[in-house]
Amino acid sequence: MGYEGKKSNPLTIKESGWTVDDYMKLPEDGNQYEIVGGKLELKPSPTTTHQRISSNLEHILKNTCDQEYIIMDAPVDVILSDTETRQPDILMVHRSRESIIEEHAVVGPPDLVIEILSPNSAKRDRVMKKESYARFGVPEYWIVDPANLTVEQYLLVRSGEPYELANVFEAEDTVHSERIRCVSFVVKEGLKIV
Repeated sequence: MGYEGKKSNPLTIKESGWTVDDYMKLPEDGNQYEIVGGKLELKPSPTTTHQRISSNLEHILKNTCDQEYIIMDAPVDVILSDTETRQPDILMVHRSRESIIEEHAVVGPPDLVIEILSPNSAKRDRVMKKESYARFGVPEYWIVDPANLTVEQYLLVRSGEPYELANVFEAEDTVHSERIRCVSFVVKEGLKIV
């Protein structure tokens, strides 16, 4: 699938039936949107604490995984189907799969998606996004919880089924992944506000 960047022509707002083509025609208005099951959803802006943790975590991952993975942070569109787009906080794509990274979007499931909880995103990240990422084949999903200093690691064990919780890393634990072997950091260091 080749998708061009968002165009500046206005679009009639509709309740459902949104496609990636409709999404790409949205005007640049400074907001972040996702298509979820054919419905356009406004994604709230993250908090400054969220952004500082995201920046720190991305920096740590780049220090250990940059040779093997392309690491990107929001806002970047991930097109999972014609009616499903997401903007993960952080994503990793193995360099052998770099072809899914097109100019204006990642087209297909990344190898790892990370969402950082904010007070206004917990339900969205723990339920809706988790289900979506599993359904569209993202092999590994982390939910980062700064309030509790934890990283929940979910793995896609069987295609088409929900994630299985593989681990909950707490403040003093070292985060590791059998699938992404370059990952290694202590939770409290990764979730530090810098």
